[in-house]
Amino acid sequence: MTSYAAPVRDIRFVLGELLEHDSLSLPGFDETGPDVVDAVLDEAARLANEVWAPLNRIGDVQGCRLEGDAVATPEGFADAYRAFAEGGWNGIGVPESLGGHGLPEVIASAVQEMWHGANMALGLCPTLTACAIEALALHGNESQQTLFLPRLIDGTWTGTMNLTEPQAGSDLSRVRTLAIPEESHYRLKGQKIFITWGEHDAAENIIHLVLARMPGAEAGNRGISLFLVPKYLVNDDGTLGVRNDIVCASLEHKMGIHGSPTCTLNFGENEGAIGYLVGEPGRGLNHMFTMMNSARHKVGIQGIGVAERATQQAFTYAADRQQGHAPKTRGGESCAISDHLDVRRMLLSMRSRTDAMRALALYCAAQMDVAHHGDDDAIRQAAQATVDVLIPIVKGFSTDQAVEIASLGIQVHGGMGYIEETGAAQLLRDARIAPIYEGTNGIQALDLAGRKLQRDGGEAMTVLIDAVDATATELQADDALYDQGKALAAAAADLRHATTRLVEQGADPERGEDAVQAYATPYLSLAGHVLCAWQMGRAALKAQVAIQAGHTGTFYHDKLASADFALRHWLPVGRAQRIIIDAGKETLLEYQANRAFS
Repeated sequence: MTSYAAPVRDIRFVLGELLEHDSLSLPGFDETGPDVVDAVLDEAARLANEVWAPLNRIGDVQGCRLEGDAVATPEGFADAYRAFAEGGWNGIGVPESLGGHGLPEVIASAVQEMWHGANMALGLCPTLTACAIEALALHGNESQQTLFLPRLIDGTWTGTMNLTEPQAGSDLSRVRTLAIPEESHYRLKGQKIFITWGEHDAAENIIHLVLARMPGAEAGNRGISLFLVPKYLVNDDGTLGVRNDIVCASLEHKMGIHGSPTCTLNFGENEGAIGYLVGEPGRGLNHMFTMMNSARHKVGIQGIGVAERATQQAFTYAADRQQGHAPKTRGGESCAISDHLDVRRMLLSMRSRTDAMRALALYCAAQMDVAHHGDDDAIRQAAQATVDVLIPIVKGFSTDQAVEIASLGIQVHGGMGYIEETGAAQLLRDARIAPIYEGTNGIQALDLAGRKLQRDGGEAMTVLIDAVDATATELQADDALYDQGKALAAAAADLRHATTRLVEQGADPERGEDAVQAYATPYLSLAGHVLCAWQMGRAALKAQVAIQAGHTGTFYHDKLASADFALRHWLPVGRAQRIIIDAGKETLLEYQANRAFS
């Protein structure tokens, strides 16, 4: 089993050369320079590599234990989390006005990848806390922000999202947890399932954000409100009071992320769990989506982190493993499996895809910075429109690809990959949850093809396609990169065609919903392939300039190889999704999936 090394060199390439540190030029980041960014990346890498990564296997083997109604996390997890909190990492992207470090989101996202590459199960804990911080900062009242935000930001307390119930998964309109008003608070009664880090021993308090209904609330989404429910009640001076009426009834036995406690929480087995209304009554789902949108981008980052670790492990194993002989034209000697072209194909596929997804996710994060800190409303609104289109792609496409990349990692190991001791299998098991939670990837596709495309007639996506075309033209102007540019231009035409088709058919008042449902997943895949290839085309241009300027070493040459593979070997797989969309929806409409088979 190999150790993890945070991909600092490639992150610096994306931040400094592809994005040109544009976020640092925005209002509010005047005192943050590239030297500060470099120091942050180096220190985050040290914690990820030396403290978090060695616990990844331990967490998988030991898992979490339910002892009474308390959860014991794997050996070393609590200390590793505290080291994270004491280092100030919980508040890296939180505004200074709230007590955070106020760094751009693109820097926070780059660091988040390191946590998940090092130890996805442990990384989930601060991920949920970051989402809770954002929700309270936007929707909490002054008292809630004063009492709860400082300790969430410094990591003394952690946060959770409580949406799912046994009868309410993706359809949250079925939520039945009840919040009964009582003086200045509410008493909650109900059960929530699949609550990530819902109970643990790493922090002194856990702040649950819970969807529930007040008595007499209307049915459906409009009757749902959001409540803050602490594990321990908090006194006015910030000290902890008595244990709230919340019980961890069970831990899920999962395929992966064994070091992350996934809990069933019972609220109000006795007198009722005390909670406080966050935001407006009946707008809980809207407020919770503040957390959900942030969480979806972070889940995409999780997938990239695991893909990076799987790639590193596959490269190391392939270089060490001696099997077979090179062809006579290359010496005919006994060789490492990395000398076999089929293995090289797998390795280059893993490397190029991971790099491409990282670049797109950080591009999206940089657009988040512009959306929050841009100079004027028009710039901010345009950036937000881009973010809205990209988030389902970053979440859905990156996590689907992460599963494929982790599976390829097992294939590179051969039979040894199927053996748990190598660690390759853990990465596939861990990665498999990411396409499921925070909205399954089918839901991400429907969000993109339905809500996002239909509301502006595909305008935001068209702006991105225009940028892809511009990069394709720039590539074709360089003789050495002409073929890559031609491939990218053809893919951009495919995405433009599919976008037009989906917008037109989606607007049909009678059959539009069927069109969106039929085409959504292939459309997301097509968009993901094209936009990731776009980033690799941009990377090729930067690498070519660096090589011509005399930069030595292998980094830029390897980047050119990755870009070529992405554009001419991997992108055609995505382009095939246009053919699927053009095949139509009739087969899906006619198929009777509810019949029994003999």
